[in-house]
Amino acid sequence: MNAPSEAEGIAAAVEPDRSTADVRQEPPLAMVRGAPFLTLPQDLYIPPDALEVFLETFEGPLDLLLYLIRRQNLDILDIPIAEITEQYMEYVELMHELRLELAAEYLLMAAMLAEIKSRMLLPRPQEAEEEGADPRADLVRRLQEYERFKQAAADLDVLPRLERDYFVVEAAVPPGFIRRLPPDVELHELLSALREVLARAELFTSHKVEKEQLSLRERMSQVLERLNGGGFARLTDLFDPSEGRPGVVVTFLALLELIKSSVLELVQSESFAPIHVKLRESSPATTA
Repeated sequence: MNAPSEAEGIAAAVEPDRSTADVRQEPPLAMVRGAPFLTLPQDLYIPPDALEVFLETFEGPLDLLLYLIRRQNLDILDIPIAEITEQYMEYVELMHELRLELAAEYLLMAAMLAEIKSRMLLPRPQEAEEEGADPRADLVRRLQEYERFKQAAADLDVLPRLERDYFVVEAAVPPGFIRRLPPDVELHELLSALREVLARAELFTSHKVEKEQLSLRERMSQVLERLNGGGFARLTDLFDPSEGRPGVVVTFLALLELIKSSVLELVQSESFAPIHVKLRESSPATTA
């Protein structure tokens, strides 16, 4: 046999074993103290198959029985044990491939159904027949109680739930934000506005002296008619300088009477800003 050439030896040393490379590419199941585990240990306290049992449709043996009774449209107080037991065992055999032996509650219910079926088939003593003890009574009681709790759980699940159906929204105040409240209208500011109007009224004075009848009630009605459309009106715009000092004074007194009666209110956006007048929302003039 010929010895391998030097080139073949170098190629064999450079090229790794493909089977070894495939094994190394598989991710380990776990890392314990730096050592990879590629297979599950056989001496686990809880076998991994125990975590694979999960019934998507039924939450327990009573749920399966209730489903079979509803599907056949049967009376829960008069359960045909033979028929229900056969259908229950069919489901147990069907799910046997899913390692159902780990779910002991289903097998316990199957044994209970078989016991009830045998008690109903076997002849009973005359004393027991006179008592009228139904072997299905305890099962019917458990089914009715489970049905009530299941319906109560469904009713509770329909109710709106926080963080599922609705969410609480909160707006945080940005840092440095200062809320500016409009200042109250002081008396000296009101008198200052009156002084400005009187100064303008002096420009329209005349030397003709005549008696003029000015009605305070009539002027109050005129002010309300002017503000009846809603919105704000500047205080100085409510005065007519052409009426002279008497007309300005009567208008001012009418405004004071309306403010005193809570029909009008004064609004000022900021200090030294113009004063505005508007109707109160609850005043009789606005509801009329």
